[in-house]
Amino acid sequence: MAQKFPADRFDRLPDDIERIGAHRAPRPRGYGWIWVAWCAGIAVVIVGIGALGIFAINGTLNVGFPFGTKTATATATPTSTPTPTVTPAVNPALNLMVLNGTTTEGLATEVTTTLTNAGWKNVTPANASSTDITATTVYYSDAKNEGAALAVSQELGNAPTRVTQDFVASGADITVVLGSDYHPAE
Repeated sequence: MAQKFPADRFDRLPDDIERIGAHRAPRPRGYGWIWVAWCAGIAVVIVGIGALGIFAINGTLNVGFPFGTKTATATATPTSTPTPTVTPAVNPALNLMVLNGTTTEGLATEVTTTLTNAGWKNVTPANASSTDITATTVYYSDAKNEGAALAVSQELGNAPTRVTQDFVASGADITVVLGSDYHPAE
């Protein structure tokens, strides 16, 4: 059913004007291909950025240019740097803490006596927070105390030494945690 609208100024055309209202100019020839080219260019850029991003994330981005002058590079033969050996040395000025990580009563006190007899002056025995430690370990927090830690290790049957910051709050320079594998020398 057709609807009838009231007449307005667009229905009455004056004789002196050719057009009334909003009119667009005709599109230039080939105008549609410009949009296709722009869209294709943007798609290529987006895909390229995505591919570079994936290569960068995977660590496989290796840009080698096949053109230009190539220069011969000499490969250096690796030279071995001698590793300095650390000499075990007792340093009576250091603070030692011996923690008993086993169920054996008095083990920390016994090891404290052993270390005091070896020349250590500031040795404090205590119980560890756990009694199920299996491996005896000598911990030190500063690399300059490695020789002292090795001296303590030798007194305890060559227990392994480790660098850690876990025991710094205790104030001890070297901390020994006794485990169930420790057996005092008889």
